[in-house]
Amino acid sequence: TLALVTMKILLCAKYFQCPVIPGSMRALHKDYRTVTPQNFSNYESMKQDFKLEIPEYFNFAKDVLDQWTSMEKAGKKPSNPAFWWTNGNGEEVRWSFEELGSLSRKFANILTEACGLQRGDRVILLLPRIPEWWLANIACLRTGTVLIPGTTQMTQKDILYRLQSSKAKCIITNEVLAPAVDAVASKCENLHSKLIVSQSPREGWENLKEMMKHASDNHTCVKTKHNEMMAIFFTSGTSGYPKMTGHTHSSFGLGLSINGRFWLDLTPLDVMWNTSDTGWAKSAWSSVFSPWIQGACVFAHYLPRFEPTSILQTLSKFPITVFCSAPTAYRMLVQNDKASYKFKSLKHCVSAGEPINPEVTEQWRNRTGLDIYEGYGQTETVLICGNFKGMKIKPGSMGKPSPAFDVKILDVNGNVLPPGKEGDIGIRVRPNRPLGLFTHYIDNPTKTASTLRGNFYITGDRGYMDEDGYFWFVSRADDIILSSGYRIGPFEVESALIEHPAVAESAVVSSPDPIRGEVVKAFIVLNPDYKSHDQEQLKKEIQEHVKRNTAPYKYPRKVEFIQELPKTISGKIKRNELRKKEWETI
Repeated sequence: TLALVTMKILLCAKYFQCPVIPGSMRALHKDYRTVTPQNFSNYESMKQDFKLEIPEYFNFAKDVLDQWTSMEKAGKKPSNPAFWWTNGNGEEVRWSFEELGSLSRKFANILTEACGLQRGDRVILLLPRIPEWWLANIACLRTGTVLIPGTTQMTQKDILYRLQSSKAKCIITNEVLAPAVDAVASKCENLHSKLIVSQSPREGWENLKEMMKHASDNHTCVKTKHNEMMAIFFTSGTSGYPKMTGHTHSSFGLGLSINGRFWLDLTPLDVMWNTSDTGWAKSAWSSVFSPWIQGACVFAHYLPRFEPTSILQTLSKFPITVFCSAPTAYRMLVQNDKASYKFKSLKHCVSAGEPINPEVTEQWRNRTGLDIYEGYGQTETVLICGNFKGMKIKPGSMGKPSPAFDVKILDVNGNVLPPGKEGDIGIRVRPNRPLGLFTHYIDNPTKTASTLRGNFYITGDRGYMDEDGYFWFVSRADDIILSSGYRIGPFEVESALIEHPAVAESAVVSSPDPIRGEVVKAFIVLNPDYKSHDQEQLKKEIQEHVKRNTAPYKYPRKVEFIQELPKTISGKIKRNELRKKEWETI
């Protein structure tokens, strides 16, 4: 085992108790791959020893980022940059924590002076993976304004809904989405400031790039209470309109130390690459708070769309040590020939956003020698369950509860169910609400109240816990299929389907049946090589394949081939839309 030399610093001793590894250890770390944790001994000790102090006042920019700047200046931090960005065309940006601080203070002055924003005002941020996105995040922290990130895939209608719902006073975007904003701005009475990130001026917009050239970096960070609102995330809206999920300065700013220290197992020597869209809460998780809490380098690659070859080339070219991506991405990566790619620095791979198929994890391990450590959480939470270094990985399981939460499987009355029994996944919130949970759904008290059952917050997901304490995802609560008395979750069927070479993507929903009440129906997007095959024969082959790979009663009695699956702007499959079409003819 590589002995880690640790150095206590003010920041870590006060909040996170994380080790700082001297730069002289880097050479030893270069090709060292291990499942031995860097920040804890084992899962049991992690749970037992976990403690997180919550100060009355906390601001991530001042209490974390500026503290790393101090360590950097004192020569007590490895020479890793704080931020490392590339666009894949030879352009790169590398900022130290000191440079990150200076630039974000300039941005903060623009928000307060040019835009006239006050503490608590809401700011919508619609930018792709460009450096200004990260600066905007930090500038909002420094000014106490409330950040509302959104994906650049939004339509005009999406933007209007968010501006009106949030009552945002400022929007920051680029030349691609600016026309859509202009088309709806007259309907948004609260919007009075528009910032554009562009090389060219646009009428009615303040040009951020020009303003940054002249802005002062003399700015004093506001003193925020730990429970003040920090950010609002719109949920993806798989059913109904998206909800506004509120997070405080501590719920993510402190709460995500769970992710950074334990699940990602980061140190100041690490380079962390998370491929999440900038509109998702997962970007806050793994592209902002978790890595910077640990003093690690945030790596970013501007990719307009997911390209497996570009991902593989980047992992080969840059010294990325920790990689996080969605299961869909890993599925695409293992389908590519990686024989020519060598990931010399990569030592830890994680996945979140949806369950990952055991077959994909096995293929990844066979080709890279690395496991994929699955994690489970929500926009409303930090990491709920995870596979952590040093513990046995059970393929298909989302691991064990994070040290922050007491996670249980519950029945409809809020009673805790024994191992092996399926129920609703819940987090104990009474008598003490744990750090790392959202405050409430803003302007939606009914929906907020519906998440509570007895002493627990109900995640809306169903699962079970096995005899060893591992949790297993079954489905979203409203995706369960009841057929002839059997309860069938779509994930297991979809996992079996994706193993068939003809299947590129699939979604499984319930479909009405006069005898069984409901049956499983699979909507399938075929791989190009199979689109010319006899479809009736292919349906039978796929059905037999599922029978062989899961319980026979779970096979899709109905199969429909479609060109593409309906998805939310964040990329989640809208099963409710498919299910509605199946049932509306009754």
